[in-house]
Amino acid sequence: MKLQPSEVKALAVSHGVPVLQPPTLRSEEAQSALRVLEADVFVVVAYGLILPRAVLEIPPLGCINVHFSILPRWRGAAPVQWAILEGDAVSGVAIMQMDPGMDTGPVLEMVEEPISSDDTSGTLADRLAVLGATLIPDVVARLHQMTPQVQPEDGVSFASKLTPEHAHIDWSMPAEQIRNRIRAFNPRPGAWTSFNGKRLKIWRAEPIDRSSHAPGTLSGHDGEPTVHTGTRQLRLVEVQPEGKARMSGPEFVRGYGRDLPVELA
Repeated sequence: MKLQPSEVKALAVSHGVPVLQPPTLRSEEAQSALRVLEADVFVVVAYGLILPRAVLEIPPLGCINVHFSILPRWRGAAPVQWAILEGDAVSGVAIMQMDPGMDTGPVLEMVEEPISSDDTSGTLADRLAVLGATLIPDVVARLHQMTPQVQPEDGVSFASKLTPEHAHIDWSMPAEQIRNRIRAFNPRPGAWTSFNGKRLKIWRAEPIDRSSHAPGTLSGHDGEPTVHTGTRQLRLVEVQPEGKARMSGPEFVRGYGRDLPVELA
């Protein structure tokens, strides 16, 4: 419960790299601190806010951003999660020149990364982070020679910021869509449902056979928890009752089987 620096800050400090943490980049004080650096280019990763025009104009080679999608699809705050939510087969990393818009700048480099059926937003983001870190040094080295490509107007989509309410499971949805939701919200904030008046997080689930009960019916036949959806059943592979540690589906049935079957909310 103690405030800790991010891994980025801790690594920078350990190497003697100055760390600036202004509450806003709109103040003249913050902008002056950036000008003093006399940087040729700013590299922006996971900042989460639109840079003011005054900041964009500070470095002579501009500001470049590492964005986790194949632009113009999934501009915005949560591109990895939305790609999995929508069942995309491919994601990737786009290195772009920043302008005053939300991920609207021209693209310098873009590399695709396949999304597997078992990927979560955590596993996909880890691979994209490595890919982005690999691309950035090369792009910076060639920046003065590169010709940015304007993003096409077709295919634009927005990855809005996600909240815990987005992660609430609607069991009337098709099983594959629910599974995508579970994958998209792993590890944060965790897809959830209500079980006996408390939150039950679902970390992993697999579609099995067709459903014959009302959506949201949780059963524990043969020692494994299954939930009926709008189409097929989902076998719950890993869950976490509120206030408890993560557990396997069979462990959940052994601990809570007396309460089954039950309607989830």
